[in-house]
Amino acid sequence: MAGGAGELVLVVEHDPAVAELQRRCLTREGYRVEVELEASGAPDAVARFRPDAVVLDLSTTTTPVDLYRRVASALVARPGPPGGRVVAVVGPIDPALARNLGAHRLDRPFGPRALVRAVAGALRHGGSEGTRELRAGGLVLDTAARTCDADGTDVTLTATEFDLLRYLARNPGRVFTREQLLESVWGPGAGAGSRTVDVHIAQLRAKLGDVSPIRTVRGVGYRLDA
Repeated sequence: MAGGAGELVLVVEHDPAVAELQRRCLTREGYRVEVELEASGAPDAVARFRPDAVVLDLSTTTTPVDLYRRVASALVARPGPPGGRVVAVVGPIDPALARNLGAHRLDRPFGPRALVRAVAGALRHGGSEGTRELRAGGLVLDTAARTCDADGTDVTLTATEFDLLRYLARNPGRVFTREQLLESVWGPGAGAGSRTVDVHIAQLRAKLGDVSPIRTVRGVGYRLDA
C-alpha cells in the first residue's frame, strides 16, 4: 500500500466506530487525520482544517450530489496549496447518480486496503504525490524502495525498523509516547508491549550510529529531529 507523507485527510463518517477504524488505518499509513461525524458539517470542516483530501460519507444524506459539490468547492477555495480531492463513500446508489460523484469512490462496506488506495489515488489526482524521500540530517529514507542511507552508507533495516523510522521521519519534532508508536506502527491489537518500542529504537540507533536523529524525551517517549 502507498504510504502518506504527512498529508491531512478529513474523514466525514456518521458511525463513530467506523470513523475510528478509518482514523487508525490512515494514521498507520503516515497520514494526519481529522474526523467530522456530521455530513452537514463537512464544508465547514474543510474550511477549518484545510485538508489535502476528504473521505466523505454520503450514504445517509438525501442530497449526496449537492453535498459532494459543496465539499469539492470548499476544497478548491480553501487557502494553501491546491490538490485536495474527495473520496465519495456510498451505499447502494443509482449508477447515473454515481457518475456525478467524481473519480474516487468507495462502496460500503470496504476494507482498509481499499480505503488507503482510494486516498492515495485522490491525492495523486490532486497533484499531491507525497514525498518519496524523507531526510533528517545525514539520514535519507526512500519510502518507495524502502531503503535507508546514513551519511552515504546503506543501512539494512527490518520491516518494522523501517516502518518505525519512517513514521517518526514523517512527523519530525513531534514527541510520541510508546503507546502511540505501538498503535501507529504495530497496529491495534498487535499484542506488543512498550518494551518492544524501546528495543526497536535501540536497534535503530545502533545501526544508524552518529547519524541517528532519534531523541529520547525523558518521561514521555521519542521524537525525531529534522
